[in-house]
This record gives sequence, C-alpha cells and structure tokens, in this order.
Amino acid sequence: MKILLAPAAAAMAVAGLAVSAPAQQAPTKSADVAPPVGGDIPAKFTPPSTANDYTRREVMIPMRDGTKLFTVIVVAKNVQNAPIVLTRTPYDAGSRAKRTTSSSMLSTLPLADEMFVRGGYIRVYQDIRGKYGSEGEYVVTRPVIGPLNKTKVDHVTDAYDTIDWLVNKANLPESNGRVGMIGSSYEGFTVAMALLNPHPALKVAVPESPMIDGWMGDDWFHYGAFRLANIAWLGGQTGYKAKGSVPPTGGYDDYDNFREIGSAGAWADKSGYSQLPYWQRMVSHPAYDEFWQGQALDRLLAANPSNVPTIWEQGLWDQEDMYGAITAWEALAAKGKTGNNFLVMGPWRHSQINREGRSLGPFQWRGDTAEQFREEMVLPMFDHYLKDGPAFTLPAATIYNTGENHWDRFTQWPLACEKGCPSPLKPIYLQSAGGLGFDPSGAGGDSYVSDPAKPVPHLPRPVNFNDGRWGDWLVSDQRGVDGRPDVITYETPVLTQAVRVSGAPIADIYAKTTGTDGDFVVKVIDVYPDENATDPKMGGYQLPISLDIFRGRYRDSFARPTAIPAGKVQRYKFRLPTVNHVFKPGHRIMVQVQSSLFPLYDRNPQKFVPNIFLAKKTDYTKATVTIERGGANASAVWLPVVPVDQSAVMAK
Repeated sequence: MKILLAPAAAAMAVAGLAVSAPAQQAPTKSADVAPPVGGDIPAKFTPPSTANDYTRREVMIPMRDGTKLFTVIVVAKNVQNAPIVLTRTPYDAGSRAKRTTSSSMLSTLPLADEMFVRGGYIRVYQDIRGKYGSEGEYVVTRPVIGPLNKTKVDHVTDAYDTIDWLVNKANLPESNGRVGMIGSSYEGFTVAMALLNPHPALKVAVPESPMIDGWMGDDWFHYGAFRLANIAWLGGQTGYKAKGSVPPTGGYDDYDNFREIGSAGAWADKSGYSQLPYWQRMVSHPAYDEFWQGQALDRLLAANPSNVPTIWEQGLWDQEDMYGAITAWEALAAKGKTGNNFLVMGPWRHSQINREGRSLGPFQWRGDTAEQFREEMVLPMFDHYLKDGPAFTLPAATIYNTGENHWDRFTQWPLACEKGCPSPLKPIYLQSAGGLGFDPSGAGGDSYVSDPAKPVPHLPRPVNFNDGRWGDWLVSDQRGVDGRPDVITYETPVLTQAVRVSGAPIADIYAKTTGTDGDFVVKVIDVYPDENATDPKMGGYQLPISLDIFRGRYRDSFARPTAIPAGKVQRYKFRLPTVNHVFKPGHRIMVQVQSSLFPLYDRNPQKFVPNIFLAKKTDYTKATVTIERGGANASAVWLPVVPVDQSAVMAK
C-alpha cells in the first residue's frame, strides 16, 4: 500500500531525519573547557547602567585633616540646578542608598526619599569617619573639639567640609549650591552636630529622634538606670569597622538570660566587652559627670544657636530616643530661637517616620501620619529654602493628639509647665485604697517588696529583644503587671468629663525603703472602658501615655550619687515624657509605681554600691518600699492639665 503524506507532514519527516543524523563537529579541545587562570570571578564586574534613570557615584571626600570619607551621590539623569539632601551615617552609606537594585531612582532609594526623588533632589549618603568605607578613627558619638576631643576634627567640621565639597561646581555640577540635612537617631545626632557651626550652604535641617543626651534620657541611661536593651549595639557597632554580629545572650528569654548572669558588667565580661574602649569609658562614668555633661548637645546648641530653619522630630512613644529632640527644642526656645525652630511630635516608635505611620501596636491613626510628616511638613520646608518654592508655614509645635486621634497645631508650647506657661501643672494625688484624684487624701503609706530576683518585666514573658515587640512595647497593655504585689496601682473613678493634658508630667514621689538604693518607675495610663463593642479586646486596655524610671541614688545630684538612708522618707522628683492627650469620658486615669522594669533596664541591687555596673550577685537584696500619701509627704504626679478647648492657641 502506498501512503500519501501531506506537504507539512512530509516536511516534518524530513526534519526528523535531519535531526536523527549525527552532526559533524570539530573535536572538543581541553583548552576550551578548562577553567581560566584566576578563577571565574573577574577583577571587576560592572552591570550595564544605560537603562537607569539616575547615576550613582561613589567618591572619597577629603576632610581638613586629610581623612577621606566614603560618600554615595545619587543624581537623576539630565538634572540641573538641583538642591542636595545629605545624611551622615554610621550604618553603611552604600546600603542606605540602595533599597533595591533597580533602574529606577525612585525604587532604588529608601521609602522616606521618595518625595525627594519626585522633587528632583540630589541624594547624598556618607559614612562617618572610621565606619564602613570611610577612613579615620571611629568614636561613638564623637564629642566636639575640646576637653573630651583633643583632635582638630569632629562631626561639626566633617559636616562643614563635606558640604563645602558638595557645593563646589567642579565636584557636583548638577547642584544649585544649597543643602538640607536630615536623619534619624544617630543620623539625627549628626544633623544636630552640624548645626553647631553650619556651613553657609546648609539652608535647612531635620534632626529626627536625635541622640542628644545619652545619660539623661536617650540611648544609654534614663536618669541613671542603664538600658540593657541597647547593650548589644556596642558589640556590633564598635567591634567591627563594618557590620558585625552582636554577642548572643543565651536562651530565648532575655529576662532569664540577664537575671541569671547578674550585672550589666558581668554580661559584658562574658561577651568580651572588656576589649571595647567605649564600654570601658561607660563603666568608668556611671554618673552624670563631665564625660556626659560635656556631650550634652542641648547645652551646646543653646550656647551656639544657629539660624538654620530646623524641624525637631520626636516620637511620642519612641522606645530609644524620646528625650533629645524636645529637650534641644526647649533649650533653643529658652534662648529666643523660636522663629527658625519647630517641634513635631507624632504617634510613633523610634524612626517610624521613615516607614509607614498608620498604626502603632493595636492603635490605628488617622491616615499615614509618617507620610503626612514627610510630605506636608518636611518637603514644603525643603522646597521653600532649597528651591525658592512656595512660602513655608509651620506652627511652633505640631503634636499629635493621641486621645482624639488627630494633629494639633500650636502657636505656643507647652500649654502647661512648672513656670512660664499659660497654665501651671496640676497635681493628681495618690490616695488611700488605690484611689487617684486631684485632692490629697489622709496621711498614710502603701508598701511593696521589691525583689531583684523577681523584677517586674517590661513586657509579658518570655521577653526576647528580637521577638518583634521592641518597636511598640511602650503602648503595650499594662494589665500584664497590674495586680503584681510589687506594682502599686492608683486609679480615678470613671471620668464624667474629658481631661486634657498637654506638656510634660512631673513624677513627685515621697518614699522610704529598707534598702540603701532603689529605682522608681512611674507610669501615667489611660484606662479604656471595660467594654468595646467594635473591638472587644480593647475593653479595659491600659495604655501608657507617659512613663520613665529614676535611679534613687541620684535624688540629690546626678553627678554625685549617695546612699539612700534606710527607713527615712526621701523625695524623688523627675520629669516624664511629653504628652498631648485627652482622657475621654468613660475612661479612667491610672498611675502605676514600681521599682524595676526588666530586662529593658538593669536591676538596682537596692544596696548602695559604688558602681552598679560592677555589682556582685551577693549585692542584690530585697527591699520593702513604702510610697507615702497625704500630709507633708503627699506623693503625686503633676499633670499638664489644660482646658479642653484650646482653640485660642491653635494655628489656623
């Protein structure tokens, strides 16, 4: 039988025969498959960048002492006469300037830079001296030139020299010769340092949650209590020029890890910190002596106030640096520098302004508050001063109202304080039977046993500093410790009228202890109604709006600690973090008092020792603490209570 094939099938059959036939190829030579001399990694590999809408330059900028600092400059293609935004960082300029690998400048730079990219700005990141790609010696928060810095360079001169290089047309022809600085945390510290002697081309500055005073209330201590939560940072930051690993703490529960080993010094010895110069200096200066006083930037800024328009940003629940920005702003305001210094405080954790700001913990805000800060406050100021944009208007203080969930814009701030404000502070007294009110009760006392072997945790256990709760722990529900025998709770009846507080509360505690040292933690708390039909889990929520810790040995002098006389009433008066809050009808006001907040802060041995860093396990002892009420020793929290209607001081 003869089979007829269609033309297509015939073609396929022919193709199949062609494939099945063996190909005639030249023999393979061994030289063609042998690895090249030197391996498969070339000396330099440069992916093509012709499709990029920007250029990225890496340069070494010389300082006045000859040290060169690694600097990344990102410029949109074809841009001309553009202003510069500068950030000086210890956290790797190369990676800070690269969110992703992309041909788009908008996608390459961090989220907080998107507004600058759209606005045609040149973006610059620089490694501070001694870190990552920069030459020189790294010193943690390098002091200004003077008694604590015998060299002729500091962050002030480095910022000046960097800006001087950037605005030189020969170095950066695309610029218009104007510079703004911005940065958060350590990067905010470098912005603040630049303001001590600003280059004429520095036209605007935004220090965000800057480290201003590491002993009084920023990273390292709060009124003398050492922050264990930050101890690992030293190992990663000063143990290596580039990024380094932090020493392990042990098991999962850091509460147990730090409790079992003893003092902060014992943990540091185990972790090799004796090799770290900055740790050695810190251990040598546990009190607020010349070492810390000489680095207090609020004092330096007040002594050298600049005319650079500046926004001081602070998170109301910043778990790392909630002291510095408002303290610097207040110091400058006291010097009459209110026309060019503006305060913004939002409902944020540390550095949240560089991220999304719609919520914190279980609390939802009205829109993306971080984006509102960047787009509606920062960008208009930069556009005005760096690009001759529209008139820039910002009130003296823009503070988020965390009770009513909206921004308040004040023509003057604070609304209440100890002196010099529209309203005085108003004491809310600790009363008998756990009461709290604006009238003192009869004399008496409430006692608890503070046991260093069972310190009060700052979060429900297990506590692990990498468990994702560090960022929002300051808004955590305080029912986790309410009811502990070593936590005393005082509470008002259910409010029938709103109570507005706008300023910094002052804890004023009279107490006696059977020990010779001790800490006092005071919290101001908004207690939500017992029932919440919309969100049942928020029923009865205890939201801390302001809390802090005070080390008792410093009750008379921060520089010269003294033992507490056992059994004698002493006064412990200290400022709490700033608030702008409305306690609504149906809510209650609560104050909690305790003597530990662990492992966030190190434990006080409750026995006076010369240096708590070096305390031995045998030094830690129980103590009975008695909080005094009424009479001449009426313990209270002085609240910045103001009328609910504040329209007279609100910006239009």
